Amino acid sequence: MTRPLDIAGLSAAYACGSVTPEQVFDEVMDAIAAHGERPVWISLASRDQLAVKLAEIRQRQDAGEAMPLFGIPFAVKDNIDVVGLETTAACPEFAYIPNRSATAVEKLEAAGAIVVGKTNLDQFATGLVGTRSPYGICTSVFDPAYISGGSSSGSAVAMAAGLVSFALGTDTAGSGRVPAGFNNIVGLKPTKGLISTRGVVPACRSQDCVSIFAGTAGEALRVLALAQGFDKEDDYARPAPHGIDAELPADFTFGVPENGLEFFGDDAAAALYGEAVDRLTSLGGTKVAIDFSPFRDAAKLLYQGPWVAERLAALRTFKFDNPGAVHPVVWDIIGSAERISAVDGFQSFYRLAALIRTAQAQWARMDVLLLPTTGTTYRIDQVLADPVNLNSNLGIYTNFANLMDLSAIAVPAGFRPGGLPFGVTLMGRAFEDYKIARLADRLHRAMPDASVGGTGRALPPEAPAAPIKPTGVTLAVVGAHLSGQPLNWQLTNRKARLVKSARSAPGYSLYALDGTVPAKPGLVYDGLGQGLIELEIWELDFAAFGSFVAEIPPPLGIGTVTLEDGTQVKSFLAEAYAVANSEDITMFGGWLNWLGRESLSAGRSNSA
Repeated sequence: MTRPLDIAGLSAAYACGSVTPEQVFDEVMDAIAAHGERPVWISLASRDQLAVKLAEIRQRQDAGEAMPLFGIPFAVKDNIDVVGLETTAACPEFAYIPNRSATAVEKLEAAGAIVVGKTNLDQFATGLVGTRSPYGICTSVFDPAYISGGSSSGSAVAMAAGLVSFALGTDTAGSGRVPAGFNNIVGLKPTKGLISTRGVVPACRSQDCVSIFAGTAGEALRVLALAQGFDKEDDYARPAPHGIDAELPADFTFGVPENGLEFFGDDAAAALYGEAVDRLTSLGGTKVAIDFSPFRDAAKLLYQGPWVAERLAALRTFKFDNPGAVHPVVWDIIGSAERISAVDGFQSFYRLAALIRTAQAQWARMDVLLLPTTGTTYRIDQVLADPVNLNSNLGIYTNFANLMDLSAIAVPAGFRPGGLPFGVTLMGRAFEDYKIARLADRLHRAMPDASVGGTGRALPPEAPAAPIKPTGVTLAVVGAHLSGQPLNWQLTNRKARLVKSARSAPGYSLYALDGTVPAKPGLVYDGLGQGLIELEIWELDFAAFGSFVAEIPPPLGIGTVTLEDGTQVKSFLAEAYAVANSEDITMFGGWLNWLGRESLSAGRSNSA
């Protein structure tokens, strides 16, 4: 692919009319055909399917819809559901046709991005090598004799080869970071629950994450901001807390292991890690020697404890019991769970809790942890000859991250003399994704002659430092100002625009305020409300917003509310005294549901 596909550059090209999405997607499909479908891709969208998608986003754009990823091509690992494409998890006998895309895919498509195809992986996302698939073995874009890393092998190679703007993978043990390190790209592993895993074939459900491959950390953050968001359909989803977008202090500290660093004889990798330490110091960081043993010991638990049994449970959840169809190395790993008892499981939980507590003392001394993404890399023939031990070697700096509830991002950190890339990973506590990614971007850009994957192209420019000034105010309404309600005219007369329907984050309670005319609800944050309150998001210009606020009578006022996707907007809120004697209607999930409670009750009675 000769054209750069970074999101910012492609969006700018569309805006000025120098190229159309139709032209870009033709070029992408031509490049994929030239590169070869196998082993990177398991299935591809047809050109006709892409034409339909392109027509849809053009229609939405013409209707005035904002789409920050308009016309951006992306790849999806084939354990993540995409409507119109088969999900195989790299096992043909397991394959099924989903009737709905995964939540993460839905969000990105809603933003205007288009899926090009489904990518290869270590079967059932079990492996860090990329060699365990009946669809072929992906290789490093720098040397076909070397592994691509896994399990998100195809997604990483598609991104590194310049075939897409970004790619989705998954990351349970390092699958979104190891392939990034082997292919000179960025791999962002978000905090567990930040991106929904609904629609993802589980590997280890309590530990799974959807990950993002991109050319730079800044591009990965663009995708994260649109893919994240609380999803009530995902039992492991968690709402983003206040302050997730905070910055690291200027005088940050970073941890470097004083013990336990292992490069398996790869002296070039050791030297490149040392250079990354020096580079991070030059960016204002202070190196702190930490005890790495609790992290390394936690990493060992992932394949020695109940989490292997969770992989077996995932297959049985899909009513799949066909060991003969499973790659022999994958089955040796997953099948070993039959020998794990409940007692073994609880002992592992207790051991992990103790290691997390021990690691807290190390986190008290550092803002971020800097590690090699892997200690070394291997040729394909080496991995095929010793598939389990060499795979384990690749996981010592990655396996513990989800078990210990950490955020992580892998970035390039130079090249060995033979031309193979090396990468490092920055880790932070849960929900510090934005902090560590911004620092990772600085570290990446400080590397001499930094380039994107195997394309040879320099990194695209950083996003503008200054935020774009808003043209108006977004306002959440919850009651009498909703569409069709008595006071909605106060918005429409000011030419306010309905942006979307949405829901609040958990923790908000809704009350039917006593004695208000017309009847109004009161929304308060008390940390107690377990539901998600339905609301509408409207946009007004600044002058209209000012006149609107001036008309709001007590006990209502305007404050800030957090939505289920973690974003914050202005909203109606009630003063605490007003709800003391009012009816708590939180259980109804919204004002309109409460107004229609009698018909809802009748409907339930008729169906009983």
